[in-house]
Amino acid sequence: MWWYVDALSDDGKFGLSLIAFVGSVFSPYYANAIKKGLNPSPENYCALNVALYTPGGKLWTMTERPSQSISRSLNEFVIGPSRVHWDGQALHIDIDEWTVPLPRRIRGRVSVYPEQLFDFSTPLDHENKHFWGPIAPSAKVKVDLSNPDQSWHGHAYVDSNEGREPIANSFTEWDWSRSPMSDGSTSVLYDCQFKKGEDRLLALRFLKNGSIESFEAPRRKEISKTFWGLERRLRSDKDVRVIQQLEDTPFYQRSLIKHQVLGEDCECFHETLNANRFSSAWVQKLLPWRMPRISYRNLNF
Repeated sequence: MWWYVDALSDDGKFGLSLIAFVGSVFSPYYANAIKKGLNPSPENYCALNVALYTPGGKLWTMTERPSQSISRSLNEFVIGPSRVHWDGQALHIDIDEWTVPLPRRIRGRVSVYPEQLFDFSTPLDHENKHFWGPIAPSAKVKVDLSNPDQSWHGHAYVDSNEGREPIANSFTEWDWSRSPMSDGSTSVLYDCQFKKGEDRLLALRFLKNGSIESFEAPRRKEISKTFWGLERRLRSDKDVRVIQQLEDTPFYQRSLIKHQVLGEDCECFHETLNANRFSSAWVQKLLPWRMPRISYRNLNF
């Protein structure tokens, strides 16, 4: 399971994404334990992924920690020195992590203030093993970091995913996007392809009054391949344009894209995940360089 936050500053100069994992779906250590048939506990593979996007470049951290380093309650999730907690009004993420591969500290607080909370979850796959749902499709964010020194306000989005099996068991690829609309609503497109069965498309609009509307999605528009040759696409009423490439990895990309949906020109967060690439042996060998793990001698898996 994971909780996802992305945000962009009001002036467009700063951005971030945060993902708190219980049983990290991208963990090579978790994948190896499953492959060995060890029936590993998800709580032995937890991480807080932090990605900061600034005019001066990107900072990234994703240190994995076992169950001895975490604690969970109804309103709090502690992952090593970092903490995610809900105070009834806002979601606060207290960050104390180190970047990789070059060590640099990321420390401070990100606070997310939902404009409307949603109790919504829907299966992504045909066998009801993978679920997704926005928690706060439209929210305000306040970022106050001491390392690096930055403070800003902006717009944010929060959702959650959970699954009963590795994503590579079902998916071949997905393309996801969220677009803030002029009336304060948020449109989400989730375009999934599977190893078995037909494609599945979710086209949903989350309104400020708490209601949800489905809409007819536009046709797929091809986007130029990434540096790693990753194919990607986005449903749009007209041609799309990449504004900024935020993440570019062998199996995953995140970008800011100009497109049109529901007749509006929008700037959306867009991601592509290729599950076949992720599960390939060469990618699994590369992942520990981006995802170090803190272990204990008495922890076998």
